[in-house]
Amino acid sequence: MKYVIGVDLGTSAVKVLLVDQKGAVVAQASESYPLQQPQPGYSEQNPEDWVIGTTTAIKKLLASQALVASDIEGISYSGQMHGLVLLDQNQQVLRPAILWNDTRTTKQSEEIMDKMGARFVEITRNRPLEGFTLPKILWVQENEPEIFAQVASFVLPKDYVRYRMTGKINMELSDAAGTVMLDVAKKEWSQEICDAFAIPSSICPPLIEATTNVGTISAEFAVESGLDRKTQVFGGGADNACGAIGAGILKPDQAMCSIGTSGVILAYEPDTSVDYHGQVHFFNHAIPDRFYSMGVTLAAGYSLSWFKKTFAPDTSFDDFVGSAAQSTIGAHGLLFTPYIVGERTPYADAKIRGSFIGIDGKQERADFIRAVLEGIVFSFKDILNIYEANGKEFKELVSIGGGAKSPLWLQIQADIFNKDIVRLESEQGPGMGAAMIAAVGLGWFENFRDCASQFIKVKTVYHPIAANVARYREYYQVYHQVYTQTQPLTKQLLDLETK
Repeated sequence: MKYVIGVDLGTSAVKVLLVDQKGAVVAQASESYPLQQPQPGYSEQNPEDWVIGTTTAIKKLLASQALVASDIEGISYSGQMHGLVLLDQNQQVLRPAILWNDTRTTKQSEEIMDKMGARFVEITRNRPLEGFTLPKILWVQENEPEIFAQVASFVLPKDYVRYRMTGKINMELSDAAGTVMLDVAKKEWSQEICDAFAIPSSICPPLIEATTNVGTISAEFAVESGLDRKTQVFGGGADNACGAIGAGILKPDQAMCSIGTSGVILAYEPDTSVDYHGQVHFFNHAIPDRFYSMGVTLAAGYSLSWFKKTFAPDTSFDDFVGSAAQSTIGAHGLLFTPYIVGERTPYADAKIRGSFIGIDGKQERADFIRAVLEGIVFSFKDILNIYEANGKEFKELVSIGGGAKSPLWLQIQADIFNKDIVRLESEQGPGMGAAMIAAVGLGWFENFRDCASQFIKVKTVYHPIAANVARYREYYQVYHQVYTQTQPLTKQLLDLETK
């Protein structure tokens, strides 16, 4: 039997999957690494920790299986997006990587729109939010000029790990689109954006597709990891692009609902004909010559984990979520908005904060848990409304992440969205997508649809219940008003807190 490895480079840990030619996950291993927060709003990591973590996880994986390393034919990657890694002329890291969830760049994001406005959105198909890479580059340019003067190139997290495994510097397109320095339609770096912000275009690395074969494992990394020197290495993709592939989102009438720390509604886009005018993100896909769009709820699963940690730390997670069944639709008149760290879609607002609306003395903890579950899905409904306003109609949504592990929460999704919700047999998300990139790159399959037919199996489909759909529609009409009603108040509170 032959195998591929999918490397899922996350924010808190790296996970590696060993997948056979039938799509079965034969083994997996993970390794965590620290997050540095030197100041409020800062989020950084040492890129060396990613390399050490990936090497360690691969060694664990190999040690767990009685296999010959040469049976592993290929390896590819899924990576946390937007993180800025700056390299000097000797490819040495100049400073800690600035991550996707770092919020120090509000000033730079505003400067980008002030200078380029609608033209910027026209080129990149996105608004320059704090999480993206270009504002981070401008922050370093302005605040650490001595560092910026030494920059010979920049890469993103998974591209740096791939460089350390092969000795070759490239940037893959689905990740490059998230820098908001790419002309998405032309699939090339935007000279116009580089010129506008005095960024030397020479620091932008050569672009590759996700399925591009960049060569083999270096002799040095083969010794360190135990992989065979002949293992083929493929470009890989951004985590959300890989998550979509791993969930089998390969047609325009499908969407993905992913509930992790943040939450995503993601749609497959066959071309660039639709223009969302920056309302949702629009990126090049890890599938060559295709695209994907997505809206983001910043604190989806994080809202639930925050509530559990604060109010039910000693309860098992399954019991905690399951107790919401003791409540009812609408949580006995209680609504929750999951804006506890600000919001991205549809409100690009770093200063909005969450709310419980309708607190009543008769309500119990189960009602609050139910309200959190429903509020997260209501926030996704806001994103689906953008798609519907632009003429998109989804037949079904595939649910992955934490939201796919609870039957109750899956039914809530079906009822609020009024769509079929699909739960997969093996839900490995981005790591599986990375493995599929390697499988297609190796020629095991002609295309991703053929690969998906072998690798991805449906476990359960949750259908909307008409009576529940009608009831949730009424509660959503109230939920949809909460942002505009509370935004001035929560901004005042945040200003007082930071005064």
